[in-house]
Formats: sequence, structure tokens, C-alpha cells
Amino acid sequence: MSARQLRLVIQVDDYDAAVAFWRDALGLEETAAFEGKGDARVMILEVGRATLELANAAQVDLIDRIETDGHHSPPLRVAVEVDDSVGVSTELQEAGATVVASARETPWKSLNARLIAPDGVELTLFQELGGGPSVRTDR
Repeated sequence: MSARQLRLVIQVDDYDAAVAFWRDALGLEETAAFEGKGDARVMILEVGRATLELANAAQVDLIDRIETDGHHSPPLRVAVEVDDSVGVSTELQEAGATVVASARETPWKSLNARLIAPDGVELTLFQELGGGPSVRTDR
């Protein structure tokens, strides 16, 4: 068996607000949208390359201390690579996100900001600063 695609499905209370945030403010590309009976709606948004990061509790605690001064993240957090963590964080805050921690450089050479999207999903924006290997074992 070979996995071909990774999809995270987010159930949202306000579909239109979620589309405005994820597609319009963050700039994810809409690849498909469907409607069904009873106001059922779904939109597939393209993010680019998807990875699945598995971390034990000690590693999550370490990341939380570095990125947020100790804020405890939920078991599932979405991380998106962007070109400008500071700028995108500001745009998403204007679009309704709550800033948990402003952008800061991490030991693994990225500039990370932590937010909570209007739909409650915790989101890390990371900007790679270079200087390190593309596959890291220190995260």
C-alpha cells in the first residue's frame, strides 16, 4: 500500500469565515468545492507539499517552550511554511486569527509564529531561514 495524498479535514461552524481565512487570507489554492443537501459544503484547498510530523509529548513540550514561551498546543496543530512569517502573521491576525506567540527564530533555523485560526485550529507559520539541512533530526 502506498499513501498518495494527505488531507486534514477541519469541521467548521462558519464555513464562509473559514474559506475567507484559509483560502483568501492565507492564500491556499482552491482545487475543488462541492455542495449537497441540507447546506452541506466542502472545499479542497491545495497547500503544496504535505508531510506528517510525529512527535512525542517531550518533543511537543520542547517546541512549545521555544515557539510560545510554554503555551501548550493541542494534540493536532497545523504548520504551514510561508515566505514571510511576520507579514503573514499580521495578515492572518487582521483576518481574525489570535496570536499566541509572535515570530521568533528557532534553534532549527526557522522563524516561527503561532496563531489560533478563527475556527479554533492552532497554526504555526514557519519561514525557513536557511543554513541547515533540508531533512532535520533535531526537531
